[in-house]
Amino acid sequence: MHLNPYGEYAVLLAASLANDWPTHREGIVERTREAGMTMDFAHGVDDHTACRDVIDDWLLIVDSDRDEDRAAMLNDQMASAAAYPRLVDHNGEGWHLHYRDSNDALPFVLRAVISVGTSLHLVTRGMSRLCRCAAAPCTNVVVDVTRNGRQRYCSVRCANRAAVRRHRSRTAS
Repeated sequence: MHLNPYGEYAVLLAASLANDWPTHREGIVERTREAGMTMDFAHGVDDHTACRDVIDDWLLIVDSDRDEDRAAMLNDQMASAAAYPRLVDHNGEGWHLHYRDSNDALPFVLRAVISVGTSLHLVTRGMSRLCRCAAAPCTNVVVDVTRNGRQRYCSVRCANRAAVRRHRSRTAS
């Protein structure tokens, strides 16, 4: 049996979807595959829109600057989608934990995985490990997975752009 690393992969999946929203349901499913999810998802009538609602709700957590508010929103999201942990064995993966009922609708699975994963990420790494990129005008989500907890840019490009701005500001004075 192995333990799912729900925290990091789930929160990185959420950031990936938030930063580059797929134009169709298949793009969302493809992104879940890239994140390591192998299960099949039942097709819903309006999965694409319902999944966007999941990400928009998650972005409220990203944009909150109070730990208490983040915790309250995550608790609400987990209550709406998560269930008691259960052992499952599917797709040849071996026994592992799922933090949701057997409902396999894409929006339901995303809400459960992302809310539990974000909660695990924040409580194990720190409540400040989720933010927006500090390089204006970029608004991408930053999931801080660094050892020192100081990641503030979504990419090397944004970090370099901010450094150039700081340098120019100092030399102009």
